[in-house]
Amino acid sequence: MKILVCISNVPDTTTKIKLNGDQKSVDMTGVQWVINPWDELALTRAMELKEQSGGKIDKITVITVGEKTVEPTLRKALAVGADNAVRIDTVPTDDYYVAAQIAEYLKKEPYELIITGIESSDYNGSAVGGMLAEFLDAPSISSVSNISFEGDAFVMKKAIDGGNETVTADTPMVAVVQKGIAIDPRIPAMRGIMMARKKPLLVEAPVEIEALTEFVNFEMPKPKPPVKMVDAENVAELFRLLHEEAKVL
Repeated sequence: MKILVCISNVPDTTTKIKLNGDQKSVDMTGVQWVINPWDELALTRAMELKEQSGGKIDKITVITVGEKTVEPTLRKALAVGADNAVRIDTVPTDDYYVAAQIAEYLKKEPYELIITGIESSDYNGSAVGGMLAEFLDAPSISSVSNISFEGDAFVMKKAIDGGNETVTADTPMVAVVQKGIAIDPRIPAMRGIMMARKKPLLVEAPVEIEALTEFVNFEMPKPKPPVKMVDAENVAELFRLLHEEAKVL
């Protein structure tokens, strides 16, 4: 059996975002790129499943849509323990475009389990996993917080109001995972980093697909107003500020 983990190449969460002069794109100068945190945890859980499967899961592949600049992120995933990587050589314009490109690859190279993080930490679209399942006409389970491999089936657990729900589905299937899927991401060891250099990284040509959306412009959030100090005894003034300025009352 094979597992495919979809990963996004995102700016480190400590990166200070700057916009280009036309406000239509982000200035990528000096940005440090990392594996999307939810995808990193998904890869960690995939590695655990492979180790616990007794040889039934024999291959873990990571895939992303992006140009050559994303390859260091893929190499890090290989250093963590993925067996091979696939890069679809095109700019990831929107969720629909990304999901469609990955789906076309999967039609040629099927996998039993496809895992995506619930969202990426840059655009927070939360759409690729569901769209991918629709393109593949495959069952999908969202908000998955645990995956186990029992017998020859993948069993998912997800939080619902008042408790947890246990779900299984026919393969191939898509699991959209969230916080809790793994405790901590795996850190590549030196041996893994050296081995990653020799692991296969396949570059796939994109298919002709038209993106459905475009970015018109970006704008930075308004700066926070200065803090106003209110005397502890002046309750009336505090109430006025919360009502008239903060508008929370």
